[in-house]
Amino acid sequence: MTKLTLVIAAMLGAASAAQAQFHLERLPSDDLQVTPPSARVDGDPGRMRIVDGSCSAQAPVDVRRRIINIAVQEWGYFGFNVLDQTNLDESDSRDRRSRRRRGPRLTPWESARVADSIAGYWSITSDGSWILERQNAIWRGPYGVAARWRDPWSAAFISWVMCEGGFGESSQFRRHIAHHAYIDQAIEARGDDVSKAAFVAYDVGEVPIEPGDMVCSARRSAYRSIADREEHLGDGIRSHCDIVMKVDEPNDRVLVIGGNVRGAVRLKLLAATFDRKPGMEPSVRSVGLGRRTIFAHLKLRADAIEAEAFENSPTMKALSTQGSDLTWLQRRLEGQLMTGCCQVESDSVFDRRYSAR
Repeated sequence: MTKLTLVIAAMLGAASAAQAQFHLERLPSDDLQVTPPSARVDGDPGRMRIVDGSCSAQAPVDVRRRIINIAVQEWGYFGFNVLDQTNLDESDSRDRRSRRRRGPRLTPWESARVADSIAGYWSITSDGSWILERQNAIWRGPYGVAARWRDPWSAAFISWVMCEGGFGESSQFRRHIAHHAYIDQAIEARGDDVSKAAFVAYDVGEVPIEPGDMVCSARRSAYRSIADREEHLGDGIRSHCDIVMKVDEPNDRVLVIGGNVRGAVRLKLLAATFDRKPGMEPSVRSVGLGRRTIFAHLKLRADAIEAEAFENSPTMKALSTQGSDLTWLQRRLEGQLMTGCCQVESDSVFDRRYSAR
C-alpha cells in the first residue's frame, strides 16, 4: 500500500455520500501565505470588478514547493475532483466525443461559490477587466450566476498561481489569457543565456519532469514538438497547460493540476510511458494519449524538491486530519468504490489501478 494510494484514497473518501459537495476552505495564512483570488475582486456577480492586480516580484527560494502548495490549495477549494485520462481511445466515435464535451460542470450552488475566485484569477492579466465585464453581462442574463464562463480561464489560473508564486515581472512569466504567451516565452528562453524566464521549454523526454514543472498540449494535436511551435511563435493557438504534481512511475502516469478542466480546478491523471534501462532511474518518454498528447515540457528554473511534495503539501496534510475512522479508506483500497464527495470522472472507464494498488 503506497503512500500515494493512501493519500488519494483519503481524498476520495473524505466526506460522506450525503454531502452534496465536499471542499476544503483555504488554509490560514500561518499555514500558507497566499492572497485568495476572491480578495482581488469586489461586488456580486453581475456587478463584479477587479480591485487588485498586483504581484510580488520576489520569487521565494523554495519556489517549486510554493507553486505546488498554491495549486493544491485551489484544487481542494474546488472539491478535490479528479479526471482520469489514462485510458483514452483515439478511435472514439463522434457521439462519444460529444458526450465528453457535454460532461458534468459545476452545480449552480458551486458556480456561485467559486465565481469570485475565478474572477480573481483574471485579475492579474492585462485583459482581465474587460473579460470580467463580459462575464457580468452573462451573469445578468437568464441563467444568472449558474451560467458558464464566456471565456476559458485555464491560462488565467496558471498566471495567477505564478503571480502568487512570486513571478511578478513579465520577464519572469508572461501572464496572459492564453497559454501560448508563456509557452512561447519558454521556447524563446531555450537558447538565451541572459533570459530571466522562469520556465524553459523542452520536448518531453529531453530532461526529467519534476513537481512544479508544466506540461502543455495543443488542440487537435496541432504540435508534436517544440520545433513545430517554433515555426509559429506569436500566433494564437488553442492550447492548455497543467502544473505537474507527481511523476507516478509505478502506475505509468503523471499527476497534474489545471484550471477550467470541466469548469473547475482539477487533478488530472495523464498516461505516461517510461524508459526503464538497467542500472538507470526510469525517465518519462511521453505524456498523454491521442488528441491530448503533450508537446511541450516547461521546465522550472528552480532547485529540485522531494518527489512527494504533492502529498506533503499543507492542504493534503489538513485533509488527512478530517477524521480518524479509516474504514472507508480500506473499502476504497479494496476496490469497493462508492459515489461521494469527490468525483472521479473518466473519458473511458475508471482506472481500477487507482484503488487496487
